[in-house]
Amino acid sequence: MNSTKPQPSSYPKNGGWNRMYTATMFSLKGMIYCFKHEAGMREYTVIFLLSLPCAIYLGETSVERILMLGAGVLVILMELLNSAIEATLDRISTEHHDLAGAAKDMGSAAVFLAVLLFIYVWGEFIVRSVS
Repeated sequence: MNSTKPQPSSYPKNGGWNRMYTATMFSLKGMIYCFKHEAGMREYTVIFLLSLPCAIYLGETSVERILMLGAGVLVILMELLNSAIEATLDRISTEHHDLAGAAKDMGSAAVFLAVLLFIYVWGEFIVRSVS
């Protein structure tokens, strides 16, 4: 039997606060990259930042404010994941392939559904505040 040892990771293994710090730095790096290179991310971030004071004003309870802001965070999360899928597929090949196109379309659909949820949640609160 031929057994092979797993290859060590190029990233140093760490734990505790050091791991949390490293993970935070990688996360911020990814968010900044996405913000710089994806127009959708910039647009959704601006909308989210503008929604912060509105959520505080319109939400009557902390749960309502969490729902309103959570819908915005969900849009940003979906955009980050969609951008990661697109970047990965573009790294593999920029040639058209039906499966790559389908994967990109599915990522886009996830963003679209999150945006629809955002519109619905905010629409409910705006209609209630106007009534």
